[in-house]
Amino acid sequence: MEQLKYLKPNVVIEPLFDRWYAWTHLVSPATASRNITERHLKIMSSYIESPHMHAQAIKSSKMRGGPFMDLPENAVEKVETLKKETETKQKNLIQLSRDIDALNKMLQTKARGYSLESLYPEIPEGLKGYVELVYDLNNNPSFRFFESLLYESPYYDASSQSLALWLTNNDERPFVLSTPRVDDENVIHVQTPFSHPVIDLLGSMKRKAGSVLQLCEFLKIPAHQLEQFQSFFTADPPPAYEPYQGDKIRMRYFGHACILIETKNVSILVDPVISYYGYEQEISRFSDMHLPDVIDYVVITHNHQDHILFETLLPLRHKIRNIVVPRGGTSFLQDPSLKLLFNHIGFKNVIELGEMEKILFDDCCITGIPFTGEHGDLCITTKLCYHIRIDGFSLMFMADSNVIEPRLYDHVSKSIGKIDVIFLGMECDGAPLSWLYGPLLHGPLPRDKDATRRFSGCDFERAKALLDIFTPSEVYVYAMGQEPWIEFISSIKYTDQSNPIVQSGKLIGYCISSGILAERLFGEKEILYDRKKSPQVISSVS
Repeated sequence: MEQLKYLKPNVVIEPLFDRWYAWTHLVSPATASRNITERHLKIMSSYIESPHMHAQAIKSSKMRGGPFMDLPENAVEKVETLKKETETKQKNLIQLSRDIDALNKMLQTKARGYSLESLYPEIPEGLKGYVELVYDLNNNPSFRFFESLLYESPYYDASSQSLALWLTNNDERPFVLSTPRVDDENVIHVQTPFSHPVIDLLGSMKRKAGSVLQLCEFLKIPAHQLEQFQSFFTADPPPAYEPYQGDKIRMRYFGHACILIETKNVSILVDPVISYYGYEQEISRFSDMHLPDVIDYVVITHNHQDHILFETLLPLRHKIRNIVVPRGGTSFLQDPSLKLLFNHIGFKNVIELGEMEKILFDDCCITGIPFTGEHGDLCITTKLCYHIRIDGFSLMFMADSNVIEPRLYDHVSKSIGKIDVIFLGMECDGAPLSWLYGPLLHGPLPRDKDATRRFSGCDFERAKALLDIFTPSEVYVYAMGQEPWIEFISSIKYTDQSNPIVQSGKLIGYCISSGILAERLFGEKEILYDRKKSPQVISSVS
């Protein structure tokens, strides 16, 4: 009989879209089309033309996160092959991107405030029946998608989705939005849609032994890679997870914006971006091995790649009962629906929550709180902060929300009252709009304007205004992208002189002088909270 085995804890299950690192804008068909033509093909063409320039650019810290491939100069042939394959396989999405450009150009030329009905025959053929023409209240023309129909059309092709499996022994990885995965002898590529249940089986084998031979069959591992694939598994069982059984609330910080809230009855995981486990680490950290066997609620704040990471979420899918996402998805290009997206990659119980709406269960309540800023002034509604109340104790997760108008939270406070603990992002020098949303724009944004429209969280003054409203007992600065296992998706590397560090340091100083417990989180932290009393710090690495 075959010996059942466990997946090694340091096996990376990397989701890909046509060999590019898969994130949300590569799942929704309209945003995927724009990223193919305005990001992927352009970066590949640039690299093919000048691999030396790319090699030099990635050596510069100032260029980190830019449109430069982190590949050796001799990879030109592989990139040429990938580019040709993309142009052939993605003809539908490439044409969709061209049609989006043509539709926008037609509207800007011909929509003058009169009825739009006469323009429907001029919609590009590939978009007919998939869009509605609209004006805003200033009579500016635009269009919205019937996004659910796009997922049912030839524009959504799950055969572009795959997994790259490989072993890691450190946190070093190139910035993933600009570097595709070319063939590598240390990586096994598996063609499978993200919705396939085989991913649940693979992810579950970190804790529960299973048949490697059965996996080989399901994943269609070629004969010449069988031995390598089998090396990803071990007969040694992992340490048993010890569920929290106390009568308090346990908070565990997993790095960046990921927080696990547990009682003996419920578990809530916020913005799961989690470190890999199983290699020597200079920085103490929690990993996926420190997560409960059942996660009652995963809560997502907004649609950015450092808050929604398929690499974490897909292997955890088998243990997630509910996933909570902001109600949004205005059907405009820049604001795709997270509910549609998660449904199409295999998550069944997706709950949309609106501003000031509540989810009630047991002795808990999750409330959606308005989230402002951090999206370059685009009209994006798919974003929420969260207020979590357990009995009489409350925590608020502000993520990267920028308190541009404090009176908003004056109004919110009248509804939810005083907060015991606030988690607040203070990455106040965020990337410019074009860094993430550039492929969706209908033309280049002048550099001086782009520089003002940033993905910025609170600075000291705005954070202080928030604290003055909610008067918390504790404040934790988080979501700063400082952990080394986050760099491959954020490209952030601060010094003591960096403005976000200076601004958050001022806030921590202000809190301490005001009798508020405060800290900038880094690595890992665990706290036990009495539901009505002061917290007891159990462990802290800072």
